[in-house]
Amino acid sequence: MKRRNIFLTFGVLFVMLGLTLILAIAIGAVAIPPGVTLQVLLSRIGLGDISGVSGSTVDIIWRLRLPRVILGMLVGASLSLAGATFQGLLRNPLADPFTIGVSSGAAVGATIAILLRQLGVLFFPHMLPAFAFVGAFLAMFFIYNLAKIGGQVPVVTLLLAGVVVSSFLSAIISLIMVFSGQNMQGIFFWLSGGLMMRSWTEVWFVLPYLLVGFLVLFFYARELNILLMGEEAALHLGVRVEFTKKLLLVIASLVTAAAVSVSGMIGFVGLIVPHAVRIVSGPDHRVLLPASALVGAIFLVWADVFARTAVAPQEIPVGIITAFVGAPFFIYLLRKKKKDIRL
Repeated sequence: MKRRNIFLTFGVLFVMLGLTLILAIAIGAVAIPPGVTLQVLLSRIGLGDISGVSGSTVDIIWRLRLPRVILGMLVGASLSLAGATFQGLLRNPLADPFTIGVSSGAAVGATIAILLRQLGVLFFPHMLPAFAFVGAFLAMFFIYNLAKIGGQVPVVTLLLAGVVVSSFLSAIISLIMVFSGQNMQGIFFWLSGGLMMRSWTEVWFVLPYLLVGFLVLFFYARELNILLMGEEAALHLGVRVEFTKKLLLVIASLVTAAAVSVSGMIGFVGLIVPHAVRIVSGPDHRVLLPASALVGAIFLVWADVFARTAVAPQEIPVGIITAFVGAPFFIYLLRKKKKDIRL
């Protein structure tokens, strides 16, 4: 992509992100004009006056909708960034945080936390994100060592290990739900994925992981580009292949774990967004990574807007919305790649 087109693309994406922020806050059970939304947001940085705006409107914007919208952006950006990294690293468009098994590990951790909390066995602040985070990290550690052969991690064995461990972890979740009795509903809603009842606490929790993860992954964008040519070619060009693979797997897994720990299982974002962006921007990860993060942020916020307004006042878990969009896209990719699959 030419430099002029890159600047134009990112300019359009940032404008779309800003419009998404204002419009998504304005839409809801209590309709708020976009102009009032913008006025309240600007007042927080000393650029506006809200003397004519009611206190309840300010509270709705600042305490309810703004943290939810920003969290949706952070989660969407995190999952898309991780998905773009996994797809580039494994050279497989079907790879995403769910395929690798990281999300399933986080789900097991969160399920255990919900059960322990509702049974009154254990409770402490941020217990659910902490358990989800540990679950994701342990899953990635186990999958990585399971896939390792002779000190190296072949792509095929990593994908197979991810699928096998994900199936096993899903069975553990089902078993926990069977024994959870009346607590099953809480576990079900968390597994469905959503941003309901989230606050600034979750925003501040996930933000550092996304920022640090993005900087590290973007720093290694050139190595990701070279790895697309194959590991042997990358070795000849001076890339420390195994070190780079380990580092990027860990960083992408941590970014995913942080996102899943605050939002639950929101699937397919890390699959469809990087693939769609790659069609427009090409495979250069110096463009693909930041563009995927921006598009993922916009996509998940609008999916959440649809989830909370489609059958209002009832709210649909946003993970169900992304699954309805992502599953057909996954089938499309699978059919497109079937010539490359060898049994």
